[in-house]
Amino acid sequence: MANITLEGNPIHTNGELPKISDDAPAAILVDKDLNDVSLDQYNGRKKLLNIVPSIDTGVCAASTNKFNELAAGLTDSVVLVVSADLPFAQARFVQENNIENVTMLSMMRNRNFAQDYGVLITDGPLAGIAARAVVVLDENNRVLYTEQVPEISQQPDYDSAMSALSKL
Repeated sequence: MANITLEGNPIHTNGELPKISDDAPAAILVDKDLNDVSLDQYNGRKKLLNIVPSIDTGVCAASTNKFNELAAGLTDSVVLVVSADLPFAQARFVQENNIENVTMLSMMRNRNFAQDYGVLITDGPLAGIAARAVVVLDENNRVLYTEQVPEISQQPDYDSAMSALSKL
């Protein structure tokens, strides 16, 4: 269980992020067209998972916009933004913010992704959605980097995440 905070107040997750060098847990998420999507659909490409509580908050929006900027020109990698938001809300955000370089995916059908990645918030006002985290996977879904952001209102370490993504 990770101990994190929401505006300084302690909250907890159901577990810990996957360990470096481990195989990433399998994941089924939902895309903008309401199709089930697995990480296997991105095999052969490195993946940066920007896990956020809700795209309709300032910090989540900022991190999505920042990763969208940083992902411009990536050829061997994909940035996936994972949240509990419905694909309709994600599509609205994409359109309003001219998001072109990241893919939005939803946990709307179940919370298995959040449980399996150890980011499911178990108590407090955000219980049932994902804590803010970043996970970078290689082409074969092996974990290269993780960051559990300790304070929900804090942005992730973009430089470290992008550095991990750019490693061979």
